[in-house]
Amino acid sequence: MTWHGPTFRISDGERIDGAWCLVWRRHDLMVHEYVVEHLFVYADGKITYGGHDSTDLAGLERLLVTGKITLDPPEARERRERSQRRDGAPKRSRWESRYPEPRTDEGFVLEVADEVSRLAGRPTTADRCLDAVRAYTTDPTAERRLLLRDAYLAVPAHRRVYLLGDMDRQDRPLRMLLTDLGEAVEGDGPVATEDMHRGALAYLTDLTDHVERAKERRAVPYADDPVGAPVPPVVLEEVVYPRGWPAEPGRFVLRNDYDAPFTYAGRSYPTVSHAYWALSAAEPADHDRVLAAATVREARELGGGVARRAGWPGERLAVMSALLRAKFDQHPRLAEVLLATGDASIVHTGFSESPFWRDGGPRGGRNWTGRLLELVRSELRRAQSAQTPAERTAATALRAATRIGSQTGENGGA
Repeated sequence: MTWHGPTFRISDGERIDGAWCLVWRRHDLMVHEYVVEHLFVYADGKITYGGHDSTDLAGLERLLVTGKITLDPPEARERRERSQRRDGAPKRSRWESRYPEPRTDEGFVLEVADEVSRLAGRPTTADRCLDAVRAYTTDPTAERRLLLRDAYLAVPAHRRVYLLGDMDRQDRPLRMLLTDLGEAVEGDGPVATEDMHRGALAYLTDLTDHVERAKERRAVPYADDPVGAPVPPVVLEEVVYPRGWPAEPGRFVLRNDYDAPFTYAGRSYPTVSHAYWALSAAEPADHDRVLAAATVREARELGGGVARRAGWPGERLAVMSALLRAKFDQHPRLAEVLLATGDASIVHTGFSESPFWRDGGPRGGRNWTGRLLELVRSELRRAQSAQTPAERTAATALRAATRIGSQTGENGGA
């Protein structure tokens, strides 16, 4: 079974992570007809199929028993069952086989339970088995060997093959170790001996050490990553205020159409949008026409219709980052709003800009405006941390004394 994702659903305003796979569902009206269906599984245990039908693990088990949902096309299952009933059909050796046990309905229910655990951040049966391997190699007692056997057998049978991550030996060291002395491994394999158990233990000990060393090496590149659960993204939606911008600055001040006059390269611009489109123009006259536009919408339309500067596609990211930097350096109150977003990713949405600059949701979009805002936020935080206590006190007083109204024009959002 191949699981696909990520996917999610929203429940009471909370995002619930999920994954999905393909199954066969019996047609509601034609009982002998089956159609391919998506089965969605979520971190809270909810399972949906057929668009609107939902169930849980116990309900899924009932659907499989009644044949409402099957894991294979009905004709394929019938062929397999006929083959198994054939007289004289050779029995497959479990020890020599390089394939896992056939997937059954019961095994699939266990697999779904594992997927729910994975999505919820809880250990799966495979995780618990590997924990039991580590515990046994640390203290190889008879009791821990039995616990390891129970943990291994709890893994769905059709997934007990590459649990150790070894494509060559597969899970055979585990199977040898968990077979009692004097018994045949898998029933038709070699007889388990003390030497076989010692060899399997040595293999698992080396494997555990290798995994731990790999974790240590992996930890180095991620040593400076943020700790704790990631915070939800901050979404900057496109907004319109026909009567002018609100007096209290909200997250709308982070958008490029917000009226926050600033100086860049010796010229004054009313918004970042005006500056971006004016600076993209090849001719000085076009630059001035865009700069003089009464609204952001007019500036965007004028700027989009003029000849572009040579090499502009390769420069525009640097220009936009410089404009954002100038805006927030010259408007401490706006910088405060940007810093208040913390470490959250910033998602810049809307419909008036190219997908290069905004996030387009499932339709794509590169969200460069959001990413550059995160960069400027990081620079502001670094500059803030470099200030002396006296400088921080003075900056706080300046922000408190600065009124947004004195920094903005009278016209609101375009």
